[in-house]
Amino acid sequence: MKHSLLLAFCWILTGNCLKAAEILEVRKIWDAAPHNAFTDLLRHDGTWYCVFREGSKHVSADGALRVLVSKDGQKWESSALIRHPTADLRDTKITETPDHRLMLNGAGAFASASGTKHQSFAWLSKDGKDWSEPIPVGETNNWLWRVTWHEGKAYGVGYGTTQPSTTKLFVSRDGRSYEILVPVLFGEGFPNEASLLFQPDDTALCLLRRDGTPGSGQLGMAKPPYTSWEWKDLGVKIGGPQLLRLPDGRIVAGGRLYDGGARMSLCWLDSRAGKLEEFLKLPSGGDCSYPGLVWHEGVLWVSYYSSHEGKTSIYLARVKLDSGK
Repeated sequence: MKHSLLLAFCWILTGNCLKAAEILEVRKIWDAAPHNAFTDLLRHDGTWYCVFREGSKHVSADGALRVLVSKDGQKWESSALIRHPTADLRDTKITETPDHRLMLNGAGAFASASGTKHQSFAWLSKDGKDWSEPIPVGETNNWLWRVTWHEGKAYGVGYGTTQPSTTKLFVSRDGRSYEILVPVLFGEGFPNEASLLFQPDDTALCLLRRDGTPGSGQLGMAKPPYTSWEWKDLGVKIGGPQLLRLPDGRIVAGGRLYDGGARMSLCWLDSRAGKLEEFLKLPSGGDCSYPGLVWHEGVLWVSYYSSHEGKTSIYLARVKLDSGK
């Protein structure tokens, strides 16, 4: 269902100024599989790429990674479907490598009793259609959930999928071979999904989900060489986190919020205070969230999934933000 030119205004008081967000459009772009979820979004060489997992259920042995492409963000078509013969492929992310190739990252969940519960993989492509064979990356039973490139290196937070669970910071020069930069990045309250953002002064931020007790999200900060981190408790539970720095310096955090019902929300992140402030709920509910965020020509583009219309489907929103002045 397309919500054409849906207008919504959400006002929040931050400091001494009001911030507004206007939803220009929310469009359903894919619902072919019984369950479609866990998105990411990239604009590369004038083409939009939206990637996600599709399968028969939220967790199922037939999980595969779908790649959609679009020239205008309106008409989308499938360019690839990546499967694994023995694994449920999950939570795909897409980036552009320093040599201008496309790289997918995701994890395979295995049902066998061989001792391998999860293995992270990378796939490379020049055109978004033909992809390499899966390249095992990181460590077995450690989920390298999202990769971020900075100064020619790929950084990613991996979390253990067997007990005891903790997080590690990995780094790679080519996206294929990773080293452990920080053996224990954060280890309390079952930490897992994380998004990294590198500021213009090279400060790194890490938005981290937790599902234990306590289950509040964490914000980490570090200076190069990123081996020493300081952490702040955000005081709210988050899921599927993603970070984006706007040209004016403000930081948007997207993901699932839980208080008052699960929803796909956009928040302002105050990194100094260690606070998230919700400014816009996108049409969503139930099984939802896991956004991709792209800033393009003065508009925030957001891919996400939701089950609020009955079937878990992939949506694309375009959001106009105020100037921040």
